Amino acid sequence: MSGKVFSCHKISEGVGEGEVIISRDEIMFYLVRPETGEVLEKAHDIEGKSVAKKAIVFPGGKGSSVVQSDGLFQLMLQHNQPAAMIIQYPETVLVAGAIIMEIPMVDKVDPEFYKVVKNGDRVKVDANAGTITILN
Repeated sequence: MSGKVFSCHKISEGVGEGEVIISRDEIMFYLVRPETGEVLEKAHDIEGKSVAKKAIVFPGGKGSSVVQSDGLFQLMLQHNQPAAMIIQYPETVLVAGAIIMEIPMVDKVDPEFYKVVKNGDRVKVDANAGTITILN
């Protein structure tokens, strides 16, 4: 799939490149260890895995505005924020956090993307151009 390009819709502008980590569960960034990006939430689909500098593919965020924004902000302070967010169900709080913290965020991705992308793939998310490219 190297070089395959998929269309998407820009939510938060920017370009990010990173290893893909796929979560079937919504993510509460307050339950992510800022120093490592490790997901701490018990029984979460990606519990114990790091989201630091990765392109996260996930359904959406959860939690109050305070915990969502603070969790992302704490990751940013440690330079461990996601490289990009590919989301299915964006909600206002997480969208605002992505815009303020300048994390590229996209949704409405070509359905074919979800059939071929896998954990460990390297992708480039160009929210400005509305594309996701699988690099490896």
